[in-house]
Amino acid sequence: MTKILVTGGAGYIGSVLIPKLLSDGYEVTCVDNLMYEPTSLMMATINKNFKLIVGDARDKELMKPLIEKNDVIIPLACMTGAPLCNKDKVAAASVNKDSVVMCSELSSQDQLLIYPCTNSGYGIGEEGIFCTEESPLKPISLYGKLKVEAENILLQKGNAITFRLATVFGISPRPRLDLLVNDFTYRAYFDKTVVLFEAEFKRNYLHIEDAADGFRFAIKNPNLMGNCFNLGYSEANLSKRELCEEIKKVIPDFVYLISEIGSDIDKRNYIVSNQKIEDAGFKAKRDLSTGIKELVKALPLLKRTQFANI
Repeated sequence: MTKILVTGGAGYIGSVLIPKLLSDGYEVTCVDNLMYEPTSLMMATINKNFKLIVGDARDKELMKPLIEKNDVIIPLACMTGAPLCNKDKVAAASVNKDSVVMCSELSSQDQLLIYPCTNSGYGIGEEGIFCTEESPLKPISLYGKLKVEAENILLQKGNAITFRLATVFGISPRPRLDLLVNDFTYRAYFDKTVVLFEAEFKRNYLHIEDAADGFRFAIKNPNLMGNCFNLGYSEANLSKRELCEEIKKVIPDFVYLISEIGSDIDKRNYIVSNQKIEDAGFKAKRDLSTGIKELVKALPLLKRTQFANI
């Protein structure tokens, strides 16, 4: 039986991914300090093939024997997003880069490491030109820089598959309302309005179920080791204004206002090609409308202050 180690598995992506891995028949060990939602993996704990270790992914003494006895390592532990990283730069570097590099150093060439990078590393792209895996990386935030630096180190060793994830959206046992689609849908549902800065700035999006399925695809295709892939929904390279139009289709009384004064903290602006991963055999299939409708059904259960990284 393939054994998989996931750090940060109680988080937004991990709490969707781990039940899928258990359903696939893998043995899964999760290391998480449970700093956010401690109940996100409650149902997974009843599976005989699951083990939860409450601990710090930066703890070498803890991680070394765990890495040695697993076949696949998925380091999801992360301080995600520019605002959170800027709030504690030292912790951001130790979690987002150092702990990932440690996983790589402690792994052998026979083990597979699957790493979630970010396509925010493209920074500001050129208008009308799709960013491919060969495009220059120009991260503009500490978050993006740390993720890109970790990815470079992993790819140099050669036993990793890295995914440059688009902006993820959708419902999870550990929800996040600070992600753009989730945030705008929340505001549309409760406030009925949002003010847009840099309304024409674009980025790519990815449903959380597709993100999890991308990791499953990598596990089943270790021949892809040594490669990086953009991972997003190809039909969702949208500006913030276009995103709001998609939300309006689901919430008709939502109104968005475009401000010419002021700016967004996150200056990313690019469109992304996912052709490489699609050619390899995986294509994200869940569209924005699906995720927005799912969010609208779940939002009455959520409070903003509960489910954000900042």
